[in-house]
Amino acid sequence: MEHFIQTGFFDLQNRYEALSSEGDPLEKLDKVIDWKLFLPLINRAFSRERKSEAGRKPYNRILMFKLLILQSLYNLSDNKVCFQAQDRLSFMRFLKIGLSEKVPDEKTLWSFREVLTKGKVIEKLFMKFDEYLSAQGLEASCGSMVDATIVEVPKQRNSREDNETIKKGETPKSFEKNENRKQQKDVDARWMKKNGENYYGYKNHVNADVKHKLIRSYEVSSAAVHDSHCLLGLLEKARESGNDKKIWADNAYYSQAMEKQLGEMGYASRMIQRNYDHPVGSDRDRENHRRSKIRKRVEHIFGFMVNSMAGKMIRGIGIVRAETKIGLKNLTYNLCRYEQILRLGVA
Repeated sequence: MEHFIQTGFFDLQNRYEALSSEGDPLEKLDKVIDWKLFLPLINRAFSRERKSEAGRKPYNRILMFKLLILQSLYNLSDNKVCFQAQDRLSFMRFLKIGLSEKVPDEKTLWSFREVLTKGKVIEKLFMKFDEYLSAQGLEASCGSMVDATIVEVPKQRNSREDNETIKKGETPKSFEKNENRKQQKDVDARWMKKNGENYYGYKNHVNADVKHKLIRSYEVSSAAVHDSHCLLGLLEKARESGNDKKIWADNAYYSQAMEKQLGEMGYASRMIQRNYDHPVGSDRDRENHRRSKIRKRVEHIFGFMVNSMAGKMIRGIGIVRAETKIGLKNLTYNLCRYEQILRLGVA
């Protein structure tokens, strides 16, 4: 016969104290973020959705939003993050739920995220936090670093004919004949080749400030879109303080036409220039090396997503949902970077 030991308040408190002594990263994050900052935008999205007060009382929206942050931070599926919220004390403390309280299930989490997706709320939440960062003295300064990274999604198994149709921006007839099949097909993601490897999914284009390594703006595209295509849009979205408007980027962005356009916008280009006709040790080679020392700081952001956020791959179908998932990843990175800046005093 199995015997279960009753857990008391002090037993739970001792467990939490043990987590704190080990440096629980979620506790550190929770202490520095004012989650109510995001609530008005979230409530506005739900005010357009909820038509009746009948039925079960909805979960606390800050709890639901923090559940999405946990999902992005640990790269978990809806099912896994809801399970971990019941299983892990660090998750429970972050969400502020007790052992006896009910945890949202995966359908509830999916529905919550869908409302935010339909209302295009995630980018608004991202920009709201960017405004908050600026108010805290962490405004964008010392120039912009622009780069893009591939965000993979589960691969689609389509026929060659269907893939050709999708590339033309059309929906294959075989999808139209079967509504269930159509709902499971991603017609927005694309294949691309990089360094001899094939990737399928989207791109996360980011503009980060040099001083703080905070993402200031982002755009989402299919993986097949060239990096330079989103450059001007990223710069227009970001708010650069002061007159020192410099732009660092790798040679994928460089062209004489782009250099001219950036100059007309008031930017001083620090892009890596192509070195085809300039040998190692030339003036251009040395200048590229100097620029690279700053430009490569943007890769630390993607490295954090891979190493500390369990990878960049997302689960979802279509670019609209990809925008939500990738936007949440970028916001989660900024939340973590803000905590790090405060803790280390690197502002």
